Amino acid sequence: MNLFGKVTRTWLYLVAAFGTALVHAAENMPGGPAVNQLNFAAPATKIMQEIHWLHWMMLVLCAVIFIGVFGVMFYSILKHRKSLGHKSASFHESTTVEIIWTVIPLLIVIGMALPATKTVVAMKDTTNSDITIKTTGYQWKWGYDYIKGEGEGISFLSTLSTSREAINNLAPKSNTYLMEVDNEMVVPVGKKIRLITTANDVIHAWTIPAFGVKQDAIPGFVRDAWFKAETIGTFRGQCSELCGAQHAFMPIVVRVVSQEDYTKWVEEKKKEMGASSDDPSKVYTLDEQKERGAKVYASNCAACHQPNGKGAGSFPALDGSKMVLGPKDAQYNILLNGKGAMPKWAGVISDGDIAAVMTYTRNAWSNKTGEIIQTQEIITARGGK
Repeated sequence: MNLFGKVTRTWLYLVAAFGTALVHAAENMPGGPAVNQLNFAAPATKIMQEIHWLHWMMLVLCAVIFIGVFGVMFYSILKHRKSLGHKSASFHESTTVEIIWTVIPLLIVIGMALPATKTVVAMKDTTNSDITIKTTGYQWKWGYDYIKGEGEGISFLSTLSTSREAINNLAPKSNTYLMEVDNEMVVPVGKKIRLITTANDVIHAWTIPAFGVKQDAIPGFVRDAWFKAETIGTFRGQCSELCGAQHAFMPIVVRVVSQEDYTKWVEEKKKEMGASSDDPSKVYTLDEQKERGAKVYASNCAACHQPNGKGAGSFPALDGSKMVLGPKDAQYNILLNGKGAMPKWAGVISDGDIAAVMTYTRNAWSNKTGEIIQTQEIITARGGK
């Protein structure tokens, strides 16, 4: 074997070894995309099963038409070319041909439209739901309010839980990187779940591929969709609209559980909500507010203003900020009502959380005002009593 052959063989071995290492290093994401996945997500609902069937039916049909049309065309070109002695025919329109190439495509379109229409109509039928959940898109998180059925009254925010260190390549990445949240939507298996979608700021889209659901969430509008999960498990998706600079950090996770486990979750969640409710008259110490505020900041603010408070791009630094260190009214206003890319937090997180995070920002990093913001101050600032 010559030198060129040896070098080529060596490179092929290296490429094969590298490819094998990559395959072994990659892992399927639980509830998300699989390694080397080419097809749609595995269906977890009957609607998604129908979408799978429609996809393959239409793909096969289009492939048959493609092969048939181009096969006849290339056969005609090769077998009736001038070099073989063929001469072009001279003729005018043919009524028979006109009817054939009108009727056949019409029948094909009808054959495709009927099952597709049946599925689309079923996708929009949100009647007779067992549980209704209002789903609100925020930059960059989801808010869930259980407004009908078992679990009514439960409300929480769902925020990306991937650490900033992992995003900045300073820590290992898990196999659910950028597709994991701190609070998952939980629903029972086999129950029809109606989703009412809207948004607080810009257009978002709530999407779970395994459910066959993709519904826009538009500010000022209410849209709805539904799903009925047939299998227990965790299913993942993402916001499917380009909703801003942090668009990639807005995952959706739905955990489907048995009816018994769902009932237990509802009980635990309501106890948790009751325990975390704020007493407006309670006076907190600086350390208590800073500790709570640090958690609120990490979940809601660090993605834009950075964990160190230095800001990034269009998001201003909070460390040493004149707004943070200045009169409290200015910070009250921007936290409660928002400004520009800054969303309004009134009604999104609790008054107690707003008071805590305001205390934290005024006393974190190089900011040392020593001021403690109490819950009652936020209630007064937003016009409450």
